[in-house]
Amino acid sequence: MAASLYLAAGKTTDSVTHGFLPAAARLGLDVTLLTDRPAAHAGTHDGPIVQCDVFDFREVVAAVDGVPAAIFSNSDFLQVPTALAAAYYVLPAKDWRAATRAKNKSLMRRHLASIDPVFSADARHVPEDAPFPLVLKPREGVASEDVFLVRDALELATRVDEITARRDDPLVAEEYLPGRLHTLETLGDGRELRVLGSFRTTLSLPPFFVEERLEWAAPPPETAQVLEQLDALGIGFGACHTEFVVHEGRAHIIEVNYRLIGDHCDFLLADLLGVPLFEQTLAVHLGESLGSWDGRDGPSQRHAIAEPVIADRSGTLTAAPGLLQMDDGPVRLSYRPQRAVGDAVAVTRTNRDYLGTVRAIGPGPDEVNAALARFRAAHDWTIT
Repeated sequence: MAASLYLAAGKTTDSVTHGFLPAAARLGLDVTLLTDRPAAHAGTHDGPIVQCDVFDFREVVAAVDGVPAAIFSNSDFLQVPTALAAAYYVLPAKDWRAATRAKNKSLMRRHLASIDPVFSADARHVPEDAPFPLVLKPREGVASEDVFLVRDALELATRVDEITARRDDPLVAEEYLPGRLHTLETLGDGRELRVLGSFRTTLSLPPFFVEERLEWAAPPPETAQVLEQLDALGIGFGACHTEFVVHEGRAHIIEVNYRLIGDHCDFLLADLLGVPLFEQTLAVHLGESLGSWDGRDGPSQRHAIAEPVIADRSGTLTAAPGLLQMDDGPVRLSYRPQRAVGDAVAVTRTNRDYLGTVRAIGPGPDEVNAALARFRAAHDWTIT
């Protein structure tokens, strides 16, 4: 009898539909999809789809039938309930406390204060002597949504009023951390935390923080400081995507996404490393160690770039390429759309403005950049 995996999901994502579900099938797992949006997932999974409140660990526990082999989610918002449900069944899982610290930026700052002090306050109770400029953001937000650089108390108050008119979750104001932005991609089995690699991230101009490009790079020398901070948070199991800046020899975590990197960079990372990354991520939740995984030789020596195509205006997407894979000399190019022709597009100045992502892997930066430029010049994305 096949081992049973319960996969909790909210909205549909390519990471689940085209990553984890096919990986689970290749592992021979019997998958039950738990979701509060069953209609959205219809057609993405040929196994059972069970409707439940996946944000409530008690509902996840109750939805499990029999003896599960693993309970898993790749959603930022579902790491805590999934960890608690897995703990109920005494399954390998993330520590729910660590998952809570990772998701709640106020708790993260408080927990790291002794080793990485960074100013952070409730956005409605910022002291007069706060170190402006500050970064205003939702306490548990994602995708750069409603994240703004504010330069003084008046601008802060204006932005807070603007954001709270459309959402009611807590906001925080944090010290702006200058420096070079990096990511750190890790995978742990609870005993070993393995660094998979790092990307350098290019952001849009202030006051917004849209990610415009991720470029493969060696982890900076300050990576050891990031690993120390992750250890202090209790991060050490499963996939983790950490964003941090380096400035004058110091590394400061910006945020911790306790799941695999998103925006199609998970597919890029798997292709670049040449490993079954989605299977390996599921395997640790099944109790397997990292000792036998395929990535023992370490990060790839090839170069890679993920570059989203970003909407520059609101309207209707009337022309865009579909799913593509092609070779340009020694460079392998892939494009996966995030919006379909006919979709309405509203510019938000967040990562939600992505029309799709071009991924390029080749022997070096020059070849990859040139192939990427040719690909974008050869294709049209039209919004009318």
